[in-house]
This record gives sequence, C-alpha cells and structure tokens, in this order.
Amino acid sequence: MSRRAKMVLDKEFRIAPVDKRIYGSFIEHLGRAVYEGIYQPGHPAADKDGFRQDVVQLVKELDVPIIRYPGGNFVSNFYWEDSVGPVEERPNRLELAWRSLEKNEVGLNEFSKWAKQVNSEVMMAVNLGTRGISDACNLLEYCNHPSGTKYSDMRVRHGVKDPHNIKVWCLGNEMDGPWQIGHKTMEEYGRLAEETAKAMRLIDPSIELVSCGSSNRDMPTFPDWEAVTLSHTYDYVDYISMHQYYGNRDDDSNDFLAQSDDMDDFIRTIISTCDYVKAKKRSKKVMNLSFDEWNVWFHSNAADDDITENHPWQVAPPMLEDIYNFEDALLVGLMLITLIRHADRVKMACLAQLVNVIAPIMTDAAGGAWKQTIFYPFMHASKYGRGVALLPVMNSTKHATAKHDEITDVESVAVYNEEADEVTIFAVNRNLEEDVELSTDVRSFEGYRILEHIVLENEDLKAVNGLGMEKVAPANADNRSSLDDGVMTSVLKKASWNVIRLGK
Repeated sequence: MSRRAKMVLDKEFRIAPVDKRIYGSFIEHLGRAVYEGIYQPGHPAADKDGFRQDVVQLVKELDVPIIRYPGGNFVSNFYWEDSVGPVEERPNRLELAWRSLEKNEVGLNEFSKWAKQVNSEVMMAVNLGTRGISDACNLLEYCNHPSGTKYSDMRVRHGVKDPHNIKVWCLGNEMDGPWQIGHKTMEEYGRLAEETAKAMRLIDPSIELVSCGSSNRDMPTFPDWEAVTLSHTYDYVDYISMHQYYGNRDDDSNDFLAQSDDMDDFIRTIISTCDYVKAKKRSKKVMNLSFDEWNVWFHSNAADDDITENHPWQVAPPMLEDIYNFEDALLVGLMLITLIRHADRVKMACLAQLVNVIAPIMTDAAGGAWKQTIFYPFMHASKYGRGVALLPVMNSTKHATAKHDEITDVESVAVYNEEADEVTIFAVNRNLEEDVELSTDVRSFEGYRILEHIVLENEDLKAVNGLGMEKVAPANADNRSSLDDGVMTSVLKKASWNVIRLGK
C-alpha cells in the first residue's frame, strides 16, 4: 500500500480536557426548526405539549449538552416578552431576518421545557440589534432571578416558579454583518457589549458571556473586529464567538475536503488575536472560543432566496433544508477533529442547526423523522469524544488540491477517557482515490485491546439518506485494525470516516 500515515499517541501528550459543550447545537426560529421540527401539536408522535417525541429520541441519541436559542439572525429583532405568558395572548410578529410570520406559539418557557426533555442546557442570546442593555437585563431577571421583582414575578405568574438558571448568554449575533438587523461598527458593538455585560453581571455574577466575533473569516473586518471589540469586552466576557460554513460550490470534492484546514487556520488566527489583546491589556485572563455556528451549508441557497424575496411572511416555510450527502459527512467529521484538536481554547461549539434547518435531523410533517448523513460523525464524536484530547504526533502522505496545494491524506485526533479506561481515535482518509495504511504507536496504553473499528463509507460521494431510505450509515470494520506489540495497523479506506476504540 503506497499511501501511509504514522501516528504516536501517549497518555502524557495532552492538549486539554474536552469540554462536553463542544458537542452543542442550535435551534433558531427559522424555517421548520421549531414548527414542524421540535413542535407539532396533533402529530402522532407529539406529547401533550406538542413536542415530537420521535425528534426528542434522535436528539437524545446525539447527546447534545447545550443548545443555542433563539437565534441567529432572528434574535436581532426578538421581543422576548412576546414569547411568554398565555399563548392565546401572544402577538403575531413580522420576523424581519427571514421575512417570515412568527406566531410565538413556542417561546422561552416552552423551549426551556423541551431542552430539559433532551437533557440539554440553554445558551440564550440577547437582542443587541434593535434593543439593548435594559432589555437584556430584563430578560436575565425573568430567567434567573428567584422572585420578588417585576420580571421574576412575571415568570412565576406565567407558571414557572423556579428560575431557569441559564448560565451561558450570547451578547447579540453576527453584529459585524450588514445583513444583521441593527448592524454595528466595531466600536459601536464593543461599547454596547461591554456595558451590557457589566450590567448583566450585576444581576447574576455566575453567568458566562459570549462576545460576538466575526461572522466568518472572509469578512472584510476580520480580524480587526476581534481586536477592536475585545479591547472593550475582554475583562467582562468569557468567550468570543466564531461562525463558519463550508460548501462544495465548485463541485470539486477533493478540494472540498481540504476546507477543514481553513477552519484550523481560522481558529489559530482568532487565538492569536485574543492573545494580542491579552498582552496589550497586560491581562492574566485567557479568552476562550465559542464556535457557536458551524456546518456545511450551500445546497439550499437558491430556494431560500426565492422564499424571502418572492413569498414572504409565511409561517415556518421550508428554508435552509440542505439534504446532506456522504462527502458532507466526511467534512463534518474533519471539522469535529479540528474542534477537538483545539480543546485547549475551543470550549463550546454549536452544530448549526439541529432539526430541519441545515440539520442532522429531518422531519416529515405527515410522517416520521430521519437521520441525515452528518448525523453519524457528530453522534460518534459526542458519544466517544468525552475525556482528554491527546496531541497526536502525525505524519501522513499528501495529495494535491486545486486551491489548497498539498494536503494530508489522513487527519486524526484521539480522546482519552481515563474514567472508562478507553481511548478513541477519530480519523478521516480524505484521499478520494486510494486507501491509506495508518500505523499508530499506542505503547503508552499497555494492556489495551481493540474494542471496535467503526466506519462510514460509500462508493458514491453524493449518496444521501431520506425517510425510510438510509444509504449512508455506520458499519463495523473490526477486521481493518490489528494490534501487535503496542503498534496498531489500520486500513483506512479511501474517502472514509473511522472511529477506532481501544480499551481494557
């Protein structure tokens, strides 16, 4: 076999503990994410509150520890007061970000109840587009203060006696983007976020705050946006956000799978910028990252534009409903590997989104729910990627791409779960033409044996799943890995996602 990769893993070569919140996700009031997604009263799978239990079970399978809500672009014109109280008294609103009609049937309290069903915490976003400091403070008081004040007592009157105790709060969304309702300059946002953070901490000092970073690395203000806004917010926030979506717009699958290298570069640049501000401020505080929007997104763009421009003000129109293929799943796997590799600084991340909207889970309004191709690498990482990220000493053969020069055939990372006495290797062979033999030195893990080798592979890079039709699903490939005298030899088939688990 001409294609080879070598890796050395050692218990002491540690990057950092993996914060489980890097396996977070996102539900926005957009398209069919909420209505016909998580919520559909009258559906055979709906419970008494209208939440689809078939969706609940799939979300539980992904084991998502935190979910960002309610946006996204939606939050920049969100009036939270409209989403609470008796449902029959809630107003319909023109939703400006996606030009839809928001009926407010599901709001803050309903979503919090649903999040508990799926064993998730809520990452709440505040409106710093059309609103500001006082409204953010009022919302926090409503959510987290026990009782005895205007907004906490309002929550109690709404039937929620105990505080929600939401711990993570996003200070707006993509405020650098001209598309954002209430778009701000760097200085404007920096000052507003700083003052909002200071005020919110007076109400609840225990909260964690996320300052808006760049909407993507191609923004003309990147990375000045981070440097300028953090010069205001650095002492008052815990994270800066990152957003990035990728797509195979040129129909070049070889180069498409190189885009995780761009993600790695993006993260490294943000870390450098944060550390520059840290040095400038003579601070001892380390700024961590919240990669709270990431995914593949490009399939549905034309259809989305038609709805917003030519058919506005619909209730929950089908928008951003990308149908993911096998190569999309490979890139999602590569992006997960990249996030784990940066576990020392990336402490939260949200696959955007969770149901129907650029999502691993899809629903049929008249039928069932099903798993997209990207469901599986995310599920594997969430299930087996808990523990300490190990720094692999890696050497791989390379191949050429159109826009990224030469890239490695194999990208890999490992997570050591000391409590379970297991180590899991995640690896993608992104060579589309040839298999690769991966040799891994695991002498540090004396007495371990191969528990399983799981693969996701398909001869057709464009293969998709559908309701009752699963063409892309994991399979067992234990015969592909063997362990001899502390060295494991694994065959990674061309274009494949691999999960290799070792333990006692």
